[in-house]
Amino acid sequence: MTDSGTMREMASGTRLDPWFNAYAERAHGLRSSEIRALFAVVSRPEVVSLAGGMPNIKDLPLDELADDAARLIRNHGAQLMQYGSGQGWEPLRQRIVDVMAYEHIKGDPDNVVITTGSQQALDLVSEIFLDPGDVVLAEGPSYVGALGTFRAYQGQVVHVDMDQDGLVPESLIETIRRVRSEGRTIKFLYTIPNFHNPGGVTLSAERRPQIVEICKREHILIVEDNPYGLLGFKAEPLQAMHALNPEGVIYLGSFSKMFAPGFRIGWALAPHAIRDKLILAAESAVLSPSMVGQMTIESYLTNFDWFSQVQTYREMYRERKEAMLESLDEMMPDCTWTKPEGGFYTWVTLPPGLDAKSMLPRAVKNLVAYVSGTAFYADGRGGNHLRLSFCYPTPENIREGVRRLSTVVKAEKELVDMFGTNIRTELPSNAVSAPAPDHI
Repeated sequence: MTDSGTMREMASGTRLDPWFNAYAERAHGLRSSEIRALFAVVSRPEVVSLAGGMPNIKDLPLDELADDAARLIRNHGAQLMQYGSGQGWEPLRQRIVDVMAYEHIKGDPDNVVITTGSQQALDLVSEIFLDPGDVVLAEGPSYVGALGTFRAYQGQVVHVDMDQDGLVPESLIETIRRVRSEGRTIKFLYTIPNFHNPGGVTLSAERRPQIVEICKREHILIVEDNPYGLLGFKAEPLQAMHALNPEGVIYLGSFSKMFAPGFRIGWALAPHAIRDKLILAAESAVLSPSMVGQMTIESYLTNFDWFSQVQTYREMYRERKEAMLESLDEMMPDCTWTKPEGGFYTWVTLPPGLDAKSMLPRAVKNLVAYVSGTAFYADGRGGNHLRLSFCYPTPENIREGVRRLSTVVKAEKELVDMFGTNIRTELPSNAVSAPAPDHI
């Protein structure tokens, strides 16, 4: 190509995308997440997917819900199918306050903002707080959808150590001091305290006030993401961090796990001034959340025994968790893993030298899928870890999936023992992961 031809191409774009040079800078870093890349493969019926986090909604009373939906349309159709408030429908906000009371939150419906799933709440929080280069503190590992959102707003994620009792207070203090000594600005701490995705651990009752006090003393906002809080297998829900400092915590909730994800209804409970900003940002994004979804869920919470349904979910997921852990114990003794007390996931550590990302194609060829640990770090770590999900497959399929995975791990370990390995590569520094359809 001639120099003039090159200049014309640079001005107008590329052969593949004529609008390439018109995009905003942040758009060039967008890329598919590792989970999205898996989605087409793991949807094949012959593959046992231990990858995605789709809730299992088979036990919902669908006939009764259908009758209730028909009643809503018949009696309230004009309101159901109309625009609503940018903040969200007030009767649902009141019911959300009742739901949060199970975690000892004394909320005010006026401080609740309804969102299109809790993923939109993460987007709104990032929009109103993050300038390019600002730091978000997050557990290492952390939820892939949150990491992608923070990076999309050109925030920099710095990970804080986590162990079997959740976020480590001493590590949080050390990380805050280190980041500030580098002259960087910390905007908030993002944390999943209950049944962590992907870690499968829960922040202990002893550590919760410690974390809240550290952030209060350092004037760092906490974003408490809690989609799994009511899905504990045995104990009642722990006290939410928001309950310990309502003015210093934004609490994010969702109906995707405790009811059904298809409605795409979540919420944020925020200090009043932050609430105002969230409403303005939400109105700019969607005008108003779906009235169909809001009114259907409000009716469900009012007219159905929703908490008994949650308890049914708990028992179902507990059975699947036990199938997962028993299978790992029997078939993958060279690995270690977390022992979740609720939620959907366990976090597996591979034997030394094995790389989960490079091993994945061989696992899929063996008709089993997982998510590599690299998806859950912003800095390229996690190659010796993988996330396994037990929420959707039957116990029988879980056992078969672990059996298939164990043969892959055994073969990889034999190769490493014989030839050694070169553990994972770093992710591009400007890459932004977009969450997959089953990203939860």
